[in-house]
Amino acid sequence: MAETTYLMEDPREAERLAAKVDPAAWVDRYLARRLRPGDRVLDIGCGPGVIARQVADTRPGVHVTGVDFSPSRITEARARLAGVGAAVRSDARELPLPDASFDLVYCRFMLQFLPDPQRALAEMVRVCRPGGLILLQELDGQLLWHHPEDPELQAGLETVVKGLERSGFDPFIGRKLFHFAHRAGLRDVEVAADSYHLIAGRADEETMRLWRLKLEIAQPARTEALGDADAAQRVQDRFLEYLAREDTLTYSVAFTVVGRR
Repeated sequence: MAETTYLMEDPREAERLAAKVDPAAWVDRYLARRLRPGDRVLDIGCGPGVIARQVADTRPGVHVTGVDFSPSRITEARARLAGVGAAVRSDARELPLPDASFDLVYCRFMLQFLPDPQRALAEMVRVCRPGGLILLQELDGQLLWHHPEDPELQAGLETVVKGLERSGFDPFIGRKLFHFAHRAGLRDVEVAADSYHLIAGRADEETMRLWRLKLEIAQPARTEALGDADAAQRVQDRFLEYLAREDTLTYSVAFTVVGRR
């Protein structure tokens, strides 16, 4: 199997991932009602373990195992999950975990980076017990949907995304999750769609900071996609200028799919 290359690999990525989510709000909205005391839970693409720790603290006796491909993020996740879980470095497409060993498996914003997400989902199904739940959440339209359209910016972003697609990145994977779930044999499949990255008018300071950090981390991948470091920098500068305008709107959609094995 070809090794996964995470286009956002950078020592600063763990901090960015931790800063961009409210773990208590996310768990309360998507997982809390599905969790039971003593459940065995698997977090695929756990990053630094921020959400995994919140899951472990939500119900008595819940044990969470986090999986991530990054050695640095797994180190952070192990520290966060000490006493309530474990963290394993692994490719999501080949999990070193026994069959039917988890009550609930969830994967958030990770499948978009894999060239063969269906294989990763098959592994989630394998390690989930019969009757257990699998929750998937992914973005759709990231970086691409804006109004009013800036032709130069749009052309640059579309070229970047096309380049990233060659490494397996899928900017429209969100809409595909429902079909993926059915192909994987899941039952009672539910789907929801919510706005994400919704920025109407000038972005606030924290949003600008996180976008600037994200774009800086993605600079090598953007340069490779465009074949020119100066062009990559111009796309970044123009996008940040766009987010600072009072009259613009940018957004993407987050799809959440839940099914039962």
